[in-house]
Amino acid sequence: MWFTTAPGQTDVLLVVMGVFLVLFIFTLGVLFLRLHHLPDHIAGKSQKVQHEIVAVLVLLAMLTHVNAFWIIALLLALIDLPDFGGPLNRIAHALERFVWKKPREQKPGTSSENPPHNVRG
Repeated sequence: MWFTTAPGQTDVLLVVMGVFLVLFIFTLGVLFLRLHHLPDHIAGKSQKVQHEIVAVLVLLAMLTHVNAFWIIALLLALIDLPDFGGPLNRIAHALERFVWKKPREQKPGTSSENPPHNVRG
């Protein structure tokens, strides 16, 4: 038989299968980690908050082996959430400017009770 080794000789089949097994396990590990990283990679192009939530869900799925976290992360990565932060930040800055705006300096001789009116004529 071709796979039988003579006494004192190197078992070539054992060495080949050992190398194949190490490479196979390494390849499966890399594929597994790339699959787990897929939602994080997809969400990397979206908003920062959405990307962080997806990253945490993917990490939880990998560490707890709860596949529901990974599915939720994938769905959240595929859905394009509207940007609420931009308009809300603009509103907040506008209100800040409105509240902290200094009152106009009054000209001498005018009172604050009866402001002058512009009359055409």
